[in-house]
Amino acid sequence: LTQIDDKFHFLEFGRLVVDLGAAPGGWTQVAVERVGEGHVLAVDLQEMDSLAGVNILQWDLTHEDAATTIREAVQKNGSSVEVVLSDMSPTVTGHAATDHLRIIGLCEVALALAKDLLTPGGTFVAKVFQGGAQGDILAALKRSFRKVRHFKPPASRKESSETYVVALDYRGMETELGE
Repeated sequence: LTQIDDKFHFLEFGRLVVDLGAAPGGWTQVAVERVGEGHVLAVDLQEMDSLAGVNILQWDLTHEDAATTIREAVQKNGSSVEVVLSDMSPTVTGHAATDHLRIIGLCEVALALAKDLLTPGGTFVAKVFQGGAQGDILAALKRSFRKVRHFKPPASRKESSETYVVALDYRGMETELGE
């Protein structure tokens, strides 16, 4: 996350960040260092150890009330969500096509939540595995965000198929309603 933010500069001090699938908390720690205490909400189905300056919500991101529950937790801070992060990864099977479809499914869940939570101008960052099924995700991102980039940080192993999509400048719900 540090390398991604060093390139795209979206974790500005004071911004409100929602980290989806946050356990065990590596991205959450980076986010709170950059945006400040009280500006990060970590959400995961798994229980997480408390982290200084981080609000933690244990919740199933696939539950139909996920966006409402997250929004209620965010409103305690009285802020709008400006960054949604997703480093979620499925339990890998070793079968590349299956693993790719699983991570695309998680990315779709994260994107749906991001579109529901983000304020216009916001940023969405998500892990994806390289493969053919990401076309629909990219099309949805390009409709919803003004800039969409792929980035493979130097810290990511060269042989790994993981890469990240960085979607900048969210157009807002008005765009979504017009789809």
